[in-house]
Amino acid sequence: MKKNILILILLAPLLFSCRQGKESLKDKAEAEPFHLVKNDPIKNGLSTISKKDIYTKYEYNDSKGASLIIQNSLPRGGMKYSGPNNEVYNYAVFWTRIINETDNILELKIDFPINSYEIPSLPGKYFKILMPPDTMVPEKAPLFNYGLTNLESFLDKNIYKAASLKRTINSKESTGFYVVMLCVIEGAKGTLRTGLSLNEKNLTYTINGKEIKCGSIIIKKTP
Repeated sequence: MKKNILILILLAPLLFSCRQGKESLKDKAEAEPFHLVKNDPIKNGLSTISKKDIYTKYEYNDSKGASLIIQNSLPRGGMKYSGPNNEVYNYAVFWTRIINETDNILELKIDFPINSYEIPSLPGKYFKILMPPDTMVPEKAPLFNYGLTNLESFLDKNIYKAASLKRTINSKESTGFYVVMLCVIEGAKGTLRTGLSLNEKNLTYTINGKEIKCGSIIIKKTP
């Protein structure tokens, strides 16, 4: 009996050290950043999405060399929308698609401040950024407004709210979402170019060269 107790006492530090090592590796995996390996303005091989609809494509690798790909679209829309208080806006619809080729489940979180991007020709006035809950899939790409429907009713209910989105992206799967930009008519000049990109785990949304920090992509913790 005493011999067994002595063996347990001697093994305890080793067992504790192994457990700490496993937990440390798990924490490291959860915090592991992605690194940009390729930045293509347009490229073929994008499922059923035509390359003419793609503005930018970014590819990131994790430590195992597995990829996370972000595709950003060109704008569609240009139609007018009358708000609840009779303001008249031009709107443009964009989409972003994130493809998870890693072995991990990823958590996507995006939050836009209400006043994120000032209208260059109207100091003190801002574009409105909204994120409908709809999921964009490649099959919708050829459709009007990239297949986004019931837009006016969504805008009526959310035009004065901050935009946010949360998604879980399973391993070897993808998700797509829409971003709608509204600009008052008198400030709607020129063409908008937007896109989501990743720096380690932090997300940035760029609008005509202006970078807006807007969220993160992290590895989902598993029990």
